[in-house]
Amino acid sequence: MTEPSTLQDRLIAQFDAMPPQMQIAAKHLIDHPQDVALMSMRDLARRAGVSPATMTRLAQFLGASGYEDLRHEQAETIRRGEGFAARALATPHSAPEALVQQVLEELARHVATLTQPETLASIAAAARALSKARRIFVLGARSCHAIAWHFHYVMSLLGERTRHLDGPGGTGPDALMRAQPGDMLLAISVSPYAAAGLELAAHARTQGLGVVAITDSAVAPLAGLADHLLVCPTASPGFFHSLTPAMALSEALCALLAESDRAGALAGLERSDAQLRALGTYATAIPRRPG
Repeated sequence: MTEPSTLQDRLIAQFDAMPPQMQIAAKHLIDHPQDVALMSMRDLARRAGVSPATMTRLAQFLGASGYEDLRHEQAETIRRGEGFAARALATPHSAPEALVQQVLEELARHVATLTQPETLASIAAAARALSKARRIFVLGARSCHAIAWHFHYVMSLLGERTRHLDGPGGTGPDALMRAQPGDMLLAISVSPYAAAGLELAAHARTQGLGVVAITDSAVAPLAGLADHLLVCPTASPGFFHSLTPAMALSEALCALLAESDRAGALAGLERSDAQLRALGTYATAIPRRPG
């Protein structure tokens, strides 16, 4: 087996062997690799919610003499173009226009990270696995519910391969009673991680389902369950985390799944169009403005 070469690789490979406080520090470095190169150890520790001593112990755990060794290594990685140096969000949020600009620019950077070759390859591999499944079960709790529903809605226009694990009276998970080995689960979960969603994903795994996970960290709870892991950033200058990158991944999967069976997709869309026209679902004329 090839030894992990980058700092990110070593953090992920050795994560499970770390004590809890060190895992908190490691997760922050995994999710925010640019902070290692751009921030002092004390500032980084404060942002991660651990003591500076924990950062020192983490560096030593990874075989470095101290934090400065990690900092120099990550700075060199960024200089070689193997990572992303996030822009400091230091502009005060004094004017609404400034905050809106920061939010939109951050979203643009996040989505841009998803176009890296290794990420594109991971998306394509996940789509291939989903395309081979008899049935795709879709799971997203709380804020991630909207992403799961949208994926299911789009796929329902093409046919009947998806089952959204949501329903009245808490009956959504009942659909898993009809799951078979070889079926797939698409699970979406970002921090703060909804416990019910994680439990249901773990249960699906015990039933033999393969798992495609969209989440926010290589060491997120879903990562250990996933056959195919798609990691997206969620940071935002605003009060709330961003779901736009996760939605972008979901839409990319929809596009690839439709393309994987182009004839079937077109037939499904023709059936959907006929139904929607018969019911007058969409407006066919622009209403006049009053007055």
